[in-house]
Amino acid sequence: MTYFLAGDIGGTKTILRLVNDAGAKLTTTYEAQYVSANFSDLVPMVQQFMATAAAAMGQTVQPTRGCFAIAGPVVNHTSQLTNLTWNLSRDRLAAALDLEQASLINDFEAIGYGVLGLEPADLQMLQPGHRDATAPIAVIGAGTGLGQGYLVRQGDRYRVFPSEGGHADFAPRSELEFQLLKYLRDKNQITRVSVERVVSGQGIVAIYQFLRDRGMAAESPEVAADITTWERQAGLAAKTIDPAAVISKAAQDPGDPLCQQAMDLFVGAYGAEAGNLALKLLPYGGLYIAGGIAAKNLETMTAGPFMTAFGDKGRVSRLLEDVPVAIVLNPQVGLIGAARYAAEL
Repeated sequence: MTYFLAGDIGGTKTILRLVNDAGAKLTTTYEAQYVSANFSDLVPMVQQFMATAAAAMGQTVQPTRGCFAIAGPVVNHTSQLTNLTWNLSRDRLAAALDLEQASLINDFEAIGYGVLGLEPADLQMLQPGHRDATAPIAVIGAGTGLGQGYLVRQGDRYRVFPSEGGHADFAPRSELEFQLLKYLRDKNQITRVSVERVVSGQGIVAIYQFLRDRGMAAESPEVAADITTWERQAGLAAKTIDPAAVISKAAQDPGDPLCQQAMDLFVGAYGAEAGNLALKLLPYGGLYIAGGIAAKNLETMTAGPFMTAFGDKGRVSRLLEDVPVAIVLNPQVGLIGAARYAAEL
């Protein structure tokens, strides 16, 4: 039996998984989560993980290959994590962990490989479409930023290609969105606004502030207090408030129209950008919406204006009706992707 090592490496936490290729698909043998800052490097963490796995399994195993998804850029098979002092390199990890091969990939690239290993229960279908197994697959995910990528079949496998589509221009579709564009330009003293400034966690907050400052609806005292606390913490290393989470949660309360309007505007912009990506790729292999925001706001994503905006593309709208669209519910899709990548190295 062959074992592979997969890791989802973040500045706050790291999840490690040992998988094997017994049977028709990869099977998880052991998994553990660690606080990243408690270790000086990834190597001692993996060594501790393998020792703990051996004790739990009653035997010592040696993985042949490993893949680690990194929340940050990977350049020439190396990565300097933003919020840690770790300097990781493919060759050093392979040597220190006695792996035949090791690989470092960006976390959104890992999500791209991960969607290939999802089960039906891991997905919330928004549009069944008509799947074409030979067509490209698109992945978009709003979280801290806005990730975009695509997969192309090469023989019997897929290859994932990253993208910087989140930094393309935000394209307003209504008078309200044009006002939002002007607001963001003035507030941030910039000449252009990327779509990531609107379709992301920071975008939810920016939209809320725009609607609040324009007096579009009354601000609830509870949300106002949280947002004010967060605004006063600007520049501090430690923050006690996640404003996007506060707004999205309050939007589920029928007594908070300001947060509801903010989330409706956000979801519409999200759907429009997903539709833009679909027009560029025609991903009849499927378009997957990853990232924590979509999965945590299922009711808004499914009942709101997402699919309306997705398909509102004028005379070419018909082209998008056949694109299968689904929200990724499994938060470990990146870890699944890292395991698949390790198996295919």
